Amino acid sequence: MASTLRLPAALDRLDQCREFVVGCAREAGLPDADTGKLELVLEELLVNVISHAYPDGPGEVELHCRTGEGGFLLDIRDQGAPFDPLAASGPDLDAGVDERPIGGLGIFFVRQMADGLAYRREGDANVLTVRFALPA
Repeated sequence: MASTLRLPAALDRLDQCREFVVGCAREAGLPDADTGKLELVLEELLVNVISHAYPDGPGEVELHCRTGEGGFLLDIRDQGAPFDPLAASGPDLDAGVDERPIGGLGIFFVRQMADGLAYRREGDANVLTVRFALPA
């Protein structure tokens, strides 16, 4: 099972992206209990791409769903400037709300919800792979 969707990186395409990825995940056998986590992870990561990958104009995002490594895998690909979201240090959760910088919690929550994350740069593309374990 492998399926790919390429769309403009735009907020008005989030529902279409969600429907595609959730459909692929269900086809792969991802339990309903994990589908909600997948939807939150997808939205966080896509909003980051839409908001930051293309500061000079429109761009595209490609979603590639597949199974492997005992899980459902989602590759999110963009042609924005090189950016590894996994390289950022985690937020200081002990600091008060007023003392923390804005942002930085999204990737923290993504790390908590997904069973695996990996970043790579392929040519001119950022590729973030998200893994959710499938039942044996």
